[in-house]
Amino acid sequence: MIKRKALTAFTLICLLIGIVLTGCSSEGSSGDGSASGGKIHLKFMHDWPKGSSPAYFNLVNEIIKDFEAKHKNVKIDVEVLNPDQYRDKIKVLAASNELPDVGLTWSNGFAEPFATGGQFTPLNDIINKDFKDQFVPGTVESYTFDGKSYALPMEMNITYIFYNKEIFKKYHIDVPKTFDELKQAGEVLKKNRVIPATVGSKDGWPASMWFMYLADRIGGPTILTDVINGKVKMTDPAIVKAAQEVQNLVDDGFFVKGNTAFSNDEAKGYFLNEKAAMFLTATWELPNFTTSPDTSKAFKEKVGYFKFPLYEGGKGTDINSYVGGPGLGAFVAENSKHKDVAKDFAAYLVKEWGKRSVEKAGILPATKVNTNGLNVHPMYLDVLKDINEASNVTTWFDTQASPNVSELHHDMMTALFGKQVTPEEFAQKQADALAKEAKK
Repeated sequence: MIKRKALTAFTLICLLIGIVLTGCSSEGSSGDGSASGGKIHLKFMHDWPKGSSPAYFNLVNEIIKDFEAKHKNVKIDVEVLNPDQYRDKIKVLAASNELPDVGLTWSNGFAEPFATGGQFTPLNDIINKDFKDQFVPGTVESYTFDGKSYALPMEMNITYIFYNKEIFKKYHIDVPKTFDELKQAGEVLKKNRVIPATVGSKDGWPASMWFMYLADRIGGPTILTDVINGKVKMTDPAIVKAAQEVQNLVDDGFFVKGNTAFSNDEAKGYFLNEKAAMFLTATWELPNFTTSPDTSKAFKEKVGYFKFPLYEGGKGTDINSYVGGPGLGAFVAENSKHKDVAKDFAAYLVKEWGKRSVEKAGILPATKVNTNGLNVHPMYLDVLKDINEASNVTTWFDTQASPNVSELHHDMMTALFGKQVTPEEFAQKQADALAKEAKK
């Protein structure tokens, strides 16, 4: 821990490395989970900025204030980053054993090295005591390694194509049930100078949703999970074909031009401003389409969604098979100096999140939701029904993969959309990385 006499040097270091490690603090020791001013300070990091995720930001702040009101001796010091900054910073902090007392982690392959490397503390005791039978089946398992669970699931998301009902009606477009019908809808929209679909492929992961669904519809619902588990090679013809279909859409002008330079938020703006008719994204966007005060009522009434269409002749024959899975989960750092208090806060955060998220903020939690008497937008009831009736939910490929393979996948998605690689090269480079990982 840095002492006060080293304050000048510490401040200088913060300035020098601020780009990588934002949020350095010279206020006592509050940044490392120690006591200051008679209070225990816990550091908490999340990736829901007020600008892009207002419903999440406001709800988490409300829960923090309530926790502090119930625990007068505890102060939660919050740091907020956007998802891509957060993803990078967590890796840097873990490498230097400086993780926040409580933070958020993606599941599966992202969480595994932190969990098995001793960075996250097991939370089985909290789950058994406070959350018995409360989580949606399969969510806790996504953060479990060698029988130990390292995070409390907060979200459950599935992915849809959201669309502008007014635009579809204006040009007499029916909701597509097949991939051919989706492409035909795109042709009608282009003829009428409407962008068929918006996507931000700069960071890779938003674009990956198109690839993952095509892999599901062409190769079957387990194909990408089978790749992760070594049962299928990434160079499987169905996967190469899925990548080829992505580039066919690019060649056809189906997506917004210049999308390789757009972040997800920048791409979303084309849908919110009614310049693009469709937007493939996950249910974390539901608040922006239903409850957010920043979105006009007139636009909210135009938004609908449909399930990703089936591919003629493909092995994925059930339209109720989704890409999605658990979103973020709350972890507690193994080296937290106030681990018991950190566990209490993490448990309170997730429990209250489950109670308040749907009705107050329009967020789908990983805890089970009783819809009886729920006063929410009808779209939420439809989505909850879909989740209950899902035949399969394939966790996002980049979440299942290790961090290194995930980063490569994001780069390859940007390159695929930018026509910088062929479908075969896209598949082969990832196959090579997966093979290298398997040898470790």
